[in-house]
Amino acid sequence: MSLKSLALIENWPVSTAAAAVVRADGTVLGSHGPTGHRFPLASVTKPLAAYAALVAYEEGAIELDEPAGPPGATVRHLLAHTSGLAFDEHRVTAPPGERRLYSNAGFEQLGDHIAKATDIPFAEYLRQAVLEPLGMTSTTLEGSPAKDGVSTVADLLQFAAEVQTPRLLDPRTVAAAMTVQYPGTKGVLRGYGHQNPNDWGLGFEIRDAKSPHWTGASSSPRTFGHFGQSGTFLWIDPDARLACVALTDRAFGPWAAEVWPVLTDAVLTETR
Repeated sequence: MSLKSLALIENWPVSTAAAAVVRADGTVLGSHGPTGHRFPLASVTKPLAAYAALVAYEEGAIELDEPAGPPGATVRHLLAHTSGLAFDEHRVTAPPGERRLYSNAGFEQLGDHIAKATDIPFAEYLRQAVLEPLGMTSTTLEGSPAKDGVSTVADLLQFAAEVQTPRLLDPRTVAAAMTVQYPGTKGVLRGYGHQNPNDWGLGFEIRDAKSPHWTGASSSPRTFGHFGQSGTFLWIDPDARLACVALTDRAFGPWAAEVWPVLTDAVLTETR
């Protein structure tokens, strides 16, 4: 299967890359590159961790508005990057809910909270709650729930299809997760500068009118997803009813900011 637009990854300045597009009904429209190759996900780990948190919520193990993380913060704050925790340090730099402070530490505290609530190590809970049911057999969490996932394009297509047409979760839970949490909150989108507002759902970044951005100029404002510093991204555009995954072996930098939006716009144009 192939979309001509996906062949653009052949021109990316990376050693290895793979990409694919999947419809909301699970139909794979095209793929390019070694879709079975395992790549470090970096922060594309976070949507997987967030989905496991939502499973824990639906199972009754946790509540979104129960205390978690630093004093005054909740599970919701941790998922929405408004707990006040620093980026990569377990120290508080702002009151909960005041600023959008993107935080790996927040997701690590979220993982610890779920592990204590379920009496299951978070990596194992993620496997049982999300990876195994979706057949994501090539995906593992090898450390921090913020950034240490390893996966393949083929596996992430299963996840992207699930998020578009949920089977593991009530669709209303997923819809809420893709709704802006703490509207109007300002913050820095790492790699793209200050955004006002810097909108996020529960573990997923929401595009809205952000500029500059790693998705395309033709991406709908409702587009949500995540990118990773290992040169990876996953976006879902509800208006286009499709998702795109791209994984590479080169760290995020100016090269990615240049070519990712071009690929996204080409995919959206070709699939209209």
